[in-house]
Amino acid sequence: MITLTYRIETSGSIEALAAKIASDQSTGTFVALPGETEELKARVAARVLAIRQLPDAALPSMPEAGSGPFKRADVDIAFPFDAIGTDLAALMTIAIGGTYSIRGLTGIRIIDMKLPEEFRGAHPGPQFSVAGSRRLTGVEGRPIIGTIVKPALGLRPHETAAIVGELIEAGVDFIKDDEKLMSPAYSPLSERVKAIMPLILDHEQKTGKKVMYAFGISHADPDQMMRNHDLVVEAGGNCAVININSIGFGGMTYLRKRSGLVLHAHRNGWDILTRHPGLGMDFKVWQQFWRLLGVDQFQINGIASKYWEPDDSFIRSFEAVTTPLFSPDDCALPVAGSGQWGGQAPETYQRTGRTVDLLYLCGGGIVSHPDGLGAGVRAVQQAWQAAVDGIPLEDFAKSHVELARSIEKFGDGKAA
Repeated sequence: MITLTYRIETSGSIEALAAKIASDQSTGTFVALPGETEELKARVAARVLAIRQLPDAALPSMPEAGSGPFKRADVDIAFPFDAIGTDLAALMTIAIGGTYSIRGLTGIRIIDMKLPEEFRGAHPGPQFSVAGSRRLTGVEGRPIIGTIVKPALGLRPHETAAIVGELIEAGVDFIKDDEKLMSPAYSPLSERVKAIMPLILDHEQKTGKKVMYAFGISHADPDQMMRNHDLVVEAGGNCAVININSIGFGGMTYLRKRSGLVLHAHRNGWDILTRHPGLGMDFKVWQQFWRLLGVDQFQINGIASKYWEPDDSFIRSFEAVTTPLFSPDDCALPVAGSGQWGGQAPETYQRTGRTVDLLYLCGGGIVSHPDGLGAGVRAVQQAWQAAVDGIPLEDFAKSHVELARSIEKFGDGKAA
């Protein structure tokens, strides 16, 4: 069985709506059909497993819903595996997509999904995952420290490369294209790769350390996306930024089957699905699809994010991508980003279970350091050393000038 948990809101009967979801999304029809039997329906019908009542809502999630009271409950509904199989498009359509159009709901949110053992091995899953990202960056025992170059601001390839060169020399582990940068006229992907990869390979030749650079290769045409992928591989690159909502399940499947790159997922557009607390779906559900399809690294915002997402939501996202679906190898490397600098390191470390298995991604928190890029990288490294050693940042900063200057600059929380 495939079990979905729906948070239902209605001015009518919770029990009736739960039964209607189970019926409509499996065997229900408007009228009886030829050949329809109770035995047939029992074999493929979804069924309600449990209803857990919640406090009523003061206002409906859908404003046109009328008057209350608006009753709420979490409802577990099981779908027979034979009715869906391991097809993720079928799963999204049957168990999730159609539920939102059912009459009588004033709100509905998908909050959990449990997949059966049949899904183990049915999809490729991550090719590199946490261990592969660590192996390719050569980082162990601490977070992978990364940053974002913002060529989306209009920087041309040679200008971007100049910044990348400084970051490489500063000791950064990971650099990525901004998700909005793919192959615009002012910075074509082919020219960006030509300008950046020689710097990375030269540094590797001299030091043995290969900085991971994630190039934006997303494209609506899967064939063009693969040509973008091949450009990076042929130049010696090992990572790509993928705008997963933009390319869809099919694009991701096509890419993963042929990919030789670490696939760094940017989840832009996910907020549309989740920002209203009474509608859409939880990240806990949504991320399972993308991990099955092959995401290696997953951006999930961070503590004190510059965006709308509260800290507790970040922690739940972190737990989601690091909880095995079927084995530890199918976990994605969590990427903490969005307004991050060294100041969030202690709380991030504590609230994620004192783990250093993450990519800590700072944009302005590194590149806007008052003493330059090198100082920005060192300041974040120092902050994480202090966090792991249990030393307050202010105390550690007394003997680490880069961290001290970072606190002066970003202590008001403006590292975006």
